[in-house]
Amino acid sequence: MAALSHVSKHSVAQHPGELAPETMESLRGDCARMAPHWVVPAASAAAPVPPSLIHGITVPPASARILDGMSEYGD
Repeated sequence: MAALSHVSKHSVAQHPGELAPETMESLRGDCARMAPHWVVPAASAAAPVPPSLIHGITVPPASARILDGMSEYGD
């Protein structure tokens, strides 16, 4: 495999109107610039739902068998 020493650190679009591919460095920079604009909602605990309010849920038999065979759910 040839060495990639000739590859530029910055990507350039090949055709007019085409966006240049992103690099991880540019993506991290974009995220860092956008982060202050995001509002983090206050954490709230989910209230438990009484079983009497849970209805209308059906699981196809094949799906139930798959879940039953998974150690996280079936044991």
